[in-house]
Amino acid sequence: MKKDNICYGLILFTAAAIWGFSFVAQKIGMRYMGPFLFNSVRFMLGALVLLPFIMFKNKKSEKYEIKYHKEKYKKVFIAGVLTGFLIFIAVSFQQFGVIYTTAGKAGFITGLYIIFVPIIGVIFRQKIKANVWLGVILAVIGLYLLSVKNEITIGVGDFLVLMGAVFWALHVQVIGHFATRVNSLKLAFNQFFVNSLLSFFGALIFETITLTAIKNGIWAILYAGVLSVGVAYTLQIFGQKRISPSIAAIILSMESVFSVIGGWIVLNEILSFKEIFGCLLMLLAMIIAQINFKIKREVLK
Repeated sequence: MKKDNICYGLILFTAAAIWGFSFVAQKIGMRYMGPFLFNSVRFMLGALVLLPFIMFKNKKSEKYEIKYHKEKYKKVFIAGVLTGFLIFIAVSFQQFGVIYTTAGKAGFITGLYIIFVPIIGVIFRQKIKANVWLGVILAVIGLYLLSVKNEITIGVGDFLVLMGAVFWALHVQVIGHFATRVNSLKLAFNQFFVNSLLSFFGALIFETITLTAIKNGIWAILYAGVLSVGVAYTLQIFGQKRISPSIAAIILSMESVFSVIGGWIVLNEILSFKEIFGCLLMLLAMIIAQINFKIKREVLK
């Protein structure tokens, strides 16, 4: 593994850790408000967190931006609308699917985006190495041991969550495409704002919006908005500058491990041996996927 790749891999690993612990915040936040309102507020908060950094960077590069701003802003606007829309669709499928299935099954099925990312990559003629496919297989097995406690049956909720996983995979691929082509902070801000706006319309249609609900769930919103959205999603964009979408998906899937650890630490949920083994398998999968296997051949003189 190259030092640069390790660095960017650690960035994605940090994002996965923040997302994993955010499941606890989301679980607490759902006690006071619906999923659309929760997502709308937290993604808007995440966008506002980035705004001062964007303004500071714009001020430093003002002269350069005057010459190229039209073309660059158009590209980052399109990228932000597309990625924000994909997040909204993925989250919506997941939220409605969870109503009709168990949390464990929903977690496992959502994690199947690990498989969809390289499959989509093959369609777009990306080269997927054998060790990456091995990492995918190990990660899926680990995810199964971690998430599924009973037998798997396919129902309406499972299908909705599966559709969400497809859109999560598309989001990872699209981020991989734009990460080196547009400004990372502006892309993050735009996708947060678009998702917040779409979620707000969802809340208007399906939920009751009250300031009391937001006030009661403020601590969950602050964690999920500032860290899970503002920091973690931005780290994803920076991390995918040098990491292929397929490997990124395996690293980001570690959020499932951290969600279990978060439940164990904060909510006193018990970890079984099977779940611990699943965590170790996923960690192994992440390492294997990033190893560059090269066979050195001796030259005969």
